[in-house]
Amino acid sequence: MPVHTQGHPGAGDASDESGETPAGAALMWFRRDLRNIDNAALYQALKTHERVYCVFVFDTEILDPLPRADRRVEFIHESVRELREALTEQGGGLVVLHAATREAIPRLALELGVDTVFTNHDYEPDAVHRDDAVRGALGAVGIGFASFKDQVIFEKDEVLTGAGKPFGVFTPYKNAWLKTLTPFHLKAYPVGKYVAHLAKPPRQHFPSLQELGFEKTNLHALQIPTGMSGAQQLWADFQERMADYDRARDYPAVKGVSYLSVHLRFGTISIRELAAHAHRSRSAGARTWLSELIWRDFYQQVLWHRPDVFRANFRREYDAVEWAKGARAKAHFEAWCEARTGYPLVDAAMRQINQTGYMHNRLRMVVASFLTKDLGIHWFRGERYFAEHLNDYDLAANNGGWQWAASTGCDAQPWFRIFNPVTQSEKFDPQGKFIRRYLPELAQVPDRHIHAPWLMDAATQEAAGCRIGRDYPAPIVDHAEARAETLARFKVLRNPDED
Repeated sequence: MPVHTQGHPGAGDASDESGETPAGAALMWFRRDLRNIDNAALYQALKTHERVYCVFVFDTEILDPLPRADRRVEFIHESVRELREALTEQGGGLVVLHAATREAIPRLALELGVDTVFTNHDYEPDAVHRDDAVRGALGAVGIGFASFKDQVIFEKDEVLTGAGKPFGVFTPYKNAWLKTLTPFHLKAYPVGKYVAHLAKPPRQHFPSLQELGFEKTNLHALQIPTGMSGAQQLWADFQERMADYDRARDYPAVKGVSYLSVHLRFGTISIRELAAHAHRSRSAGARTWLSELIWRDFYQQVLWHRPDVFRANFRREYDAVEWAKGARAKAHFEAWCEARTGYPLVDAAMRQINQTGYMHNRLRMVVASFLTKDLGIHWFRGERYFAEHLNDYDLAANNGGWQWAASTGCDAQPWFRIFNPVTQSEKFDPQGKFIRRYLPELAQVPDRHIHAPWLMDAATQEAAGCRIGRDYPAPIVDHAEARAETLARFKVLRNPDED
């Protein structure tokens, strides 16, 4: 069976009108699409087959290298549990396996006697290789593999320049994206129309978190809602605030963002539902948020066309830049990871990610700029740290964001524009509310010093109960000096007319 790339709602519905009856059995393989509503592959499987089994695999190749206490695994575990319950209520169920996916999916497909395995596209390089292996193993025994677009609105070659090439700059991409968009692209897949074709699975065991080799985390203490119900809870709340998104999104102490990123990452909510709502809304906040959703598509198409960006600069001329190395760079990286840089907004942001697995988007730019431009450390080290700690880690978006900050990516921050961590703090956390939340040692520092506490005199430090160098570190670098070092580091890229 061919690999499908479109499968929009209504595509192929002519078969229904012609009286064709679905026949045979299929297997729906869930991955980063943990919902039984508006799901492209599930819809196509149910529409074309009279019996559809469903499976999710806790892939040992992905899980084994992870720490035993990983919020993402617990989030997935609870979301899969809810998906299983929803499918069971509809007369089907969910086979849940803990195994190597490359072997488990072909084996289960043979065991169930299906003619096709259905799934949704995953664009990350490792996932593409995994899917190629599964497709090959299935084909060797006469079983088809059908894959559909689901986690983005536009993918791969659907939005190209007039010359037929991938975009490397966001604004022209966004304009082309909006020009290409029709209501058809935002239409939900009517999965409910065919749920009678769901089949009961041959096995019912649902492995516990402990059976998977993992421990409970502080996920519930952080009040992070999981599954489809959690996604809808957050979505309903954000719809009430979306109109203010453009004004509130940059302030980490304010409830201004959607908090839906982890749900988009694991597909507990449909991108079509979110984009459709934002597109038909008329507020400036909705338009700004829609742009953020378009950025997701943009970075996914960049990764698809340039899978090498996982480890390499998108702009290869930046390979000439010499990043900091040696003992000093090692000590600086450790201080950044452990929130000991001496710059309050940077340290508060790093405390946030270390304690919660989340970091506000404005702060992701601030800490990435600080690591790459103030400390001169290669972006890949920061990207990998985020990959280990972010609940919503998504390779395409994370890589794109880090390369943007480092100036090595597509449509990136120019290398000579360097965030000042103090002025960023003054602008986006003016009263220091966010800083004090994550750095209680600065709780009594006066507002006028909260962004640069090392400027306090000894008496003020004593009154605030915060001795610099004892209770809170002095800055590990001077920003002005670090900026000069960065400009010198990037001089290999300087054009003569820039001097």
